[in-house]
Amino acid sequence: MESPAQVRGGTRWRRFAVVMVPSVAATAAIGVALAQGALAASFSVSGQDFKVTADQLIGDNMVQYGGVADGPNNSRHAVVVSGFKSATITNMCQSVVTPGVPILGNVTLVLTAGGGDEKVSADNLYLDVASLDVKRAKFDNMEIGVAAGKLQSPGMKANETLSSPYGFGQQATKATLTGVSQRAWATTAGSFTLPNLSLKLKTGAPAECQ
Repeated sequence: MESPAQVRGGTRWRRFAVVMVPSVAATAAIGVALAQGALAASFSVSGQDFKVTADQLIGDNMVQYGGVADGPNNSRHAVVVSGFKSATITNMCQSVVTPGVPILGNVTLVLTAGGGDEKVSADNLYLDVASLDVKRAKFDNMEIGVAAGKLQSPGMKANETLSSPYGFGQQATKATLTGVSQRAWATTAGSFTLPNLSLKLKTGAPAECQ
């Protein structure tokens, strides 16, 4: 019979593998896609939220509404879904920490892009946000209280089943967010172009994006 410590360690290692193995595979796919100039992708971290920071995000046709992110073991998380028809992101950083990995301890996966002259760009971008802090936010032609099902393009996510089309929503023709720091459960995009992409694994004390 396994001891409780062995069970916990094995569980953490499996969770680490679930997160990291798809990331390695995705990195290979990213390399191929970037060689072609664009990345058609859907990013999510199952069972763990992750942190995203950016110097600036400029998005056209912003929509926001309440949603639910599905997790493992029938877990669900309340989120604010932020969508953009198109967006550019300056100096983007994404990190996720897996604690208590046997032998290694804490392991942080850090992805950065758009730190040079060329910015990250995305089309039909959706963020399932748990929390958001912005140093300065500017919205053009803001409309608050729109029914979620009546939001402008890109509207609600396709096959959205956990959000009411009659729920609260808001929209703007343009959003300029400066000094962005957020925690999210998932990010999806129709296309994602990531110039100067870097992906690293760090051990020791958590090394999340700042």
